[in-house]
Formats: sequence, structure tokens, C-alpha cells
Amino acid sequence: MAKVSYFRLVRQKLGPLFPLFFGGASLACIFVYGFLVFYWGEGWTPLESFYQVVITLSTVGFHEVHPLSERGQILTSLLILLGVGNFAYLVGAFSQILVDGTLQEIIKQKRLRRMLAKKENHFIVCGFGRIGSVVALEILKEGHAVVVIEQDEQIVERLKLQGIDHIHGDATIEKNLVLANIKKAKALITALNDEAKNVYVVLTARQLAPDLPIIARADHETTIPKLKLAGATKVMTPHLIGGIRMAQTVLKPNVTDFVDLAMQDSSLDLQMEELIISEKSTLAGKDLIQSQIRPNYNLIIIAIKKKDGQMVFNPGPKTIIEAGDTLIAVGSKENLRRIEEIL
Repeated sequence: MAKVSYFRLVRQKLGPLFPLFFGGASLACIFVYGFLVFYWGEGWTPLESFYQVVITLSTVGFHEVHPLSERGQILTSLLILLGVGNFAYLVGAFSQILVDGTLQEIIKQKRLRRMLAKKENHFIVCGFGRIGSVVALEILKEGHAVVVIEQDEQIVERLKLQGIDHIHGDATIEKNLVLANIKKAKALITALNDEAKNVYVVLTARQLAPDLPIIARADHETTIPKLKLAGATKVMTPHLIGGIRMAQTVLKPNVTDFVDLAMQDSSLDLQMEELIISEKSTLAGKDLIQSQIRPNYNLIIIAIKKKDGQMVFNPGPKTIIEAGDTLIAVGSKENLRRIEEIL
């Protein structure tokens, strides 16, 4: 039973390359069998036995090193039949790999692995369903790198057609998160349809990257505490957020229209952005008046998130900007780009 399990494990690990591995292993066994026939059965030297096996399996037509006994002839005949059959199997397996395009896919996967190993500051999205696809495409639209982990083969084909970097596999498996270079990622979003799997992804990701921001999807409010306990930085409930947004659209249409313009309308030169103040920034230690953000960059600071997580809305002119603060600014894309030079 243990041998069967090990055999299946090897077969699953090698995948489409298993026939070649099996053929190579069989050839090695046949070679050892032939060597023993000539070394022990015929009493030849190791070098003579090795040479005889090589010329026998290669069917070059050379004469025997020494005349064979009747038993040796029978065993050598069996060696020839096994060797020819094994070579035919290897040729067939390799041809099948070429015809199916498996070899090209393996080469492509190796290139993908090398490329993913070099990625950093990218976003990992687990699941490319109704929610995950929107998340991934929105991040890509903003010009950031995304790696999607998806198990469904049909969805994987869509990812290939769209040219999105992806890993075909289960996001709950640790090796797939490692392959996505989770330790150098900027954030992870798990939007799988199965809440239990989302919890498992969060647990695994948190163990691999203790400081990584993790955003998790929850379909029910009862799952939110479990995801937070597992290590999720934030938990989003799509249907709840959607319901609130619909209500706000009715109750406060002008406010929601402004947010839509600032966040989604690419034709309008207006954007809402986060500006993180570094220790080397010339803005650190100054208040909003001294920073000259409004006159020099024509930007409106609508909120400041302090290092301790406190959010200061509509900050006054004497509010001090400290290193580690995050400014929530509204303005043109060009002005936002210019101020990033002094952050």
C-alpha cells in the first residue's frame, strides 16, 4: 500500500514527464540486468560486461566479446527484446509529448517560474472569479504587477489569452504561494468562492510572510472574525459593500458621483491618491502651511493617516506631517506625480 502511494506521488509530481521518467528507469534496470548476465552468468570482467551491454542495447551489430553459452544466448535474447521494446516506448512517449505540446508548456512554465522569482512589490490575487477578476484587472489598470493563483482550467485559459501572469494550482497549497514569491509581494488578496479555503490561504500566507498586508473575502459576517483571527489585515464582504454603495448612490448621489470621478474616470484629470511620507522627505516635520503643498502642487489634503493608525479628517493648517504618515490627496495626475519626487 505504501509503495502504491509513493508511485502515485511520483506520478503526480512529474505529471506529463512521468512516461519519460518511467522509460528511463526501466532502461536503467534493463542495463543492470544485462550487466549481471555477462558478469555473473558468463564470468566476464566488469569492463567487458559493460561494453557488451552497450553494443547489445544499441544494436550496432558488433560481435560478442566472448562466445556465449546457451544460457547466455537465451538471456541475451531476452535483453535485446527488453531493450528494443523499452526504446520504442521512450520514442513513443517523447513523440506524444511533442504532439500534445506538453514540452512547450513545460518550457513555458519554467520561464514563468524564473520570471516570478524576480518579481517584487507585486500583488497576489487568489482566485480569478467574479470578485478576483475585478480586483486583478483594477490593479493592472493602475500599472501594478499582478500574479493570479487559479485552479480552474477554463479560467486559466482566459488568463493565458489575456496575458496575465498566473500559477495554475490551488492557492491553499504552500508551494504555490512560495512560487508566487509571497515574501516580496506588496499585498495578497484572497477572493476564493469557498470561505474555508480563504481562511486556510490567510493562515498559510501569514506564516510565510508575517508582515504582508492580506485582504480576504467573506460571504457571511460570521466568517469575518475567523479570517481576522487567521491573520487577515482587512476583511471585505462584497455583497455588504455593494448594498451600502447602492444605498449611498440613492441617498447621496453627488458624493458618490464625485468619488466615481476621482477613482474611476480616466478621462478626467483628477485622482485620489495615497502619499506616504518617508524619513528623508522634505515634508517631514512641517505643518500643512509650511509644506506649501497647496500653492506649489495644487493638491488638496483631505485626510492624514498617522503612524499609529489614527485617521485625521480635514486636517487643519497647523497639523504636523510626520515621517510614516500617509496623506490622502486629491488633484491632477501630473501634480501627484511631481510631489512623489519629494516624498
